[in-house]
Amino acid sequence: MAIKADKWIRKMALEQQMITPFVDGQVREGVISYGLSSYGYDIRVSNEFKIFTNVHSAIVDPKHFNPKSFIDYEGDICVIPPNSFVLAQTVEYFRIPRNVLTVCLGKSTYARCGLIVNVTPFEPEWEGFVTLEISNTTPLPARVYANEGIAQVLFFESDETCEISYADRKGKYQKQQSIVLPRI
Repeated sequence: MAIKADKWIRKMALEQQMITPFVDGQVREGVISYGLSSYGYDIRVSNEFKIFTNVHSAIVDPKHFNPKSFIDYEGDICVIPPNSFVLAQTVEYFRIPRNVLTVCLGKSTYARCGLIVNVTPFEPEWEGFVTLEISNTTPLPARVYANEGIAQVLFFESDETCEISYADRKGKYQKQQSIVLPRI
């Protein structure tokens, strides 16, 4: 399995709609960068967020997650409370080929401010908008800028296709259209 470069990503994005909308090159002027990079693609965070709050003193339980633990917010800047997190989604919609696995990593600009994007794979034949978890590890409120770069996706192509893809398994997060909470 080898990491794929910008020419391959461009070809797959344009011919197979692997990334929609696709920005062919880096947008950097006055924003946290996004778009095609040397060996990956820098994704943007949309303007829709779910801010975690413990107003109801809920227990965080992935098997029985209480949706009241979030406040829905829409805007150009999202302020994450100290030692908390938000869920958000990407601007881009992905269609991952059957012989490709990706790894999504937070951008260093945010990491240097104590904001961490959870590392997550996009499995072969997964499709949808990505639900991102962005943690504020600092004791201070922190800003995230909508429609700007938040993470980088690295693409790994295999010599052969997988036996069972995410689509074959009918994965629970397939074809996400909005921010999706934990599911069993």
